Amino acid sequence: MDYKDIPHDKLHQIKTLSELKSAGYVPKSIKQELRDNLIEKLSRKEPVFEGIHGYEDTVIPEMQRAILSMHDINLLGLRGQAKTRLARMMIELLDEYVPVLEGSELNDDPLRPLSRYGKDLIKEKGDHTPIVWMHRSERYTEKLATPDVSVADLVGDVDPIKAASLHLPYSDERVIHYGLIPRSNRCLFVINELPDLQARIQVALFNILQEGDIQIRGFKLRLPLDIQFVFTANPEDYTNRGSIVTPLKDRIDSQIITHYPKSLEIGKKITQQEAKLKDGQGELVVSHEIAKDLVEQLAIEARESEYIDEKSGVSARLTISAYENLISAAERRALINGESSTNVRVSDFWGVIPSITGKVELVYEGEQEGAGIVAQNLIGKAIRNQFIKYFPDPEKEKKKRAENMYNKVLEWFGDGGTVDLLNDANDKDYEKALKDIPGLEKMIKKKFPESSEAERLFLMEFALHGLAEYSMLSKKFLISKTQFSDLLSSMFSMPSDFDDDDDD
Repeated sequence: MDYKDIPHDKLHQIKTLSELKSAGYVPKSIKQELRDNLIEKLSRKEPVFEGIHGYEDTVIPEMQRAILSMHDINLLGLRGQAKTRLARMMIELLDEYVPVLEGSELNDDPLRPLSRYGKDLIKEKGDHTPIVWMHRSERYTEKLATPDVSVADLVGDVDPIKAASLHLPYSDERVIHYGLIPRSNRCLFVINELPDLQARIQVALFNILQEGDIQIRGFKLRLPLDIQFVFTANPEDYTNRGSIVTPLKDRIDSQIITHYPKSLEIGKKITQQEAKLKDGQGELVVSHEIAKDLVEQLAIEARESEYIDEKSGVSARLTISAYENLISAAERRALINGESSTNVRVSDFWGVIPSITGKVELVYEGEQEGAGIVAQNLIGKAIRNQFIKYFPDPEKEKKKRAENMYNKVLEWFGDGGTVDLLNDANDKDYEKALKDIPGLEKMIKKKFPESSEAERLFLMEFALHGLAEYSMLSKKFLISKTQFSDLLSSMFSMPSDFDDDDDD
């Protein structure tokens, strides 16, 4: 019987080397372990990398091929593409428990000891050598590459305090203080943002990757480390802050290119999965599907915007935090008005601006416009592009003249009608402001006959914003409200550069 078939409670009763041998334990490298468990999952048609959406036909098959090939991996892609999450999920492909020599700082395999400590312990105690069981959650190390990371941090260095306290000469390997990599023996080791690591530090990884050994301060050490390396990198870093040195790239077996969601539906699925609604928000605030689509459209517009650096990317975190802020904007409004429930409004989208401004890197033109203006423009473009998925194109309707479905609404504004939608208006005032516009509610009922009352109100406001984005209405953002009026009359009422107050 394989030791993995032993129940967990019985497994932890195995406490010595002789008991481990009797259980049928056979040493296995971490890469072999990952490969065997992946084969088992694929054979059983069990999900691998569950919860990662949009990579089913691209990144995940490449990850699986790399694991089957027992490769070290570099995940290359822009920020917010789930690179680190993919690396962390590889833990699930490890055995749940593995035996380790008790007290070993290098996680020595009892049947294949690596360190001086492990070899001495087995020599001293033989079959009575104590072992402990290490859970897979403990077999993961993650290091963010920063310019101040040193060789000592990653590999190790001589510890003079240890030498003095143990009365050992510097020639004794027991004076070595091992770094993160040796201490991650038999573990997954992830280095995030690899190009940020100084070139001389990257060079220190050569031998570890190719030969599996380490060198510390001239010690003649041969430590064949057993590590699965996963690196993450942003392609822009190759020219910005640093680069992956060519010999190191050559030693990383598989480079897998990640990407952003290829459709709005996939993006929405990710956002709804990752957004953390707080206690009570789900009961207090109702969000319509159009609102969720608008959130995803924001990211699509940002990735195509001339004001935003496309090489920097637009993280999926933008839509996640934008959705959270959208719900919180509606929640705040309900709390201010003492309402027990409310629905998301289009005007609540101005509450997501802080989620945009900190998550996009602007080019020169964008800096000139200002982050706030760029964010407002993105919201406007998102509304414009989503609007024609639900309503006829206003520019095409305009040619129909009498049959134009927007005529009655536009005529009312043309006759001087104006509506102010306060950001924090209670539901009653919000409803009244929209229903006071002749023809608007009738238009929505005709277009969406099966919509609920709350959905109709959202669609009524959405129609106003959409018409404004297509230059059929004027839309002004004031401090606490959005004002809609006739486009021509608002243009004529604007102060002109040619106005002369002088009578002469």
